[in-house]
Amino acid sequence: MEIYRPQLKDILTDLEKKMVILVGPRQVGKTWIAKEVIKKFSKTLYLNWDNPQDRLVIKQGNFPETLELIVFDEIHKMRGWKNFVKGTYDTKPANTRILITGSAKLNALKNVGDSMVGRYFSHHIFPLSFKELAGSAFEGDMERLLSRGGFPEPFLADKDEDAARWRNQYVGSSINAEVLDFAEAQDLKAMSDIVSLLRTKVGSPVSFRNIAADIGVSPITVKRYAQILEDLHIIFILRTYTKKINRSILKEPKIYFYDIGLVTDAGARLENLIALSLLKHAQYLKDTKGASLSLAYIRTKDGREADFAVTENDVLKEIIEVKTSDASPSKHLKYFAERHKGAAATQLVKEMRHRELSVDNIRIARIKEYLEGLAI
Repeated sequence: MEIYRPQLKDILTDLEKKMVILVGPRQVGKTWIAKEVIKKFSKTLYLNWDNPQDRLVIKQGNFPETLELIVFDEIHKMRGWKNFVKGTYDTKPANTRILITGSAKLNALKNVGDSMVGRYFSHHIFPLSFKELAGSAFEGDMERLLSRGGFPEPFLADKDEDAARWRNQYVGSSINAEVLDFAEAQDLKAMSDIVSLLRTKVGSPVSFRNIAADIGVSPITVKRYAQILEDLHIIFILRTYTKKINRSILKEPKIYFYDIGLVTDAGARLENLIALSLLKHAQYLKDTKGASLSLAYIRTKDGREADFAVTENDVLKEIIEVKTSDASPSKHLKYFAERHKGAAATQLVKEMRHRELSVDNIRIARIKEYLEGLAI
């Protein structure tokens, strides 16, 4: 059973203009999308660097001029891959399109480099969103998304046990397969211990110093490993909203997982779903529209806090609080709404009788309808 990925249409459009690079976590569906793209062309070549025979073809570099599409999978593992791809793109026939996909550490926006500027569009592939379930057998099934997470294999698994078995292997295999390529990472056990601790702290500001004390490593090591986990698309980090960048960096961040199913607490898992949905929405509009959207959270020195702050071109656009069942406006949300009148204030509620309410200029909306209104 499959679920249509709407980014497929955008990727096909962009392939007519430049090469396309797919970025995202391991096992999120990048290769599946690439093979769906292949179906749209009659003369194609799919090459995976991990396949010894494909590797020989890549090294020879003599591709038929009649090809309509070349897909390079895991090409980032090739030494000097950027120059190889650049050369292939610059010398290819006009009718040949190039699609690149690979593991999380490809991280096109950080690592592609100046040599590729102007030659590619990137598309970030995220786990399945609630909106993407529309039209499938799972339309409206938020509980499945919360319990299984949005990675295709566990989400589509026939049994909960199969999803659990996938999850037990996923983080460990991701770390073992990817993290050794980072020279800064030397202690895989410490990395796994950090992941285990972070699973219990979703939704709360995280102190790297406290985590370091619990694990027995330095705060600098925890911060460095957290950055590697973010580069691997295992976690993503939200910092506090402030116009003063230095203050934002100093304040404790909040950390969320791409795999919702890793989060232990039900309330935190719901908040993680909203965080991931907002991040996916913002990144999709960046990739396809050139929008400048960012996601943070908002907190004062005296402890007032709202779960999320959405900015556009560094201007605060929306302040969001997430609740399981409380439709009464949050005191903290009311506080921020009064002080940021140019920004919309929204309280998202999972279990709520009315579809939407407005109280004290605060929009109170059911999570399902709100998520259905996002871009993707």
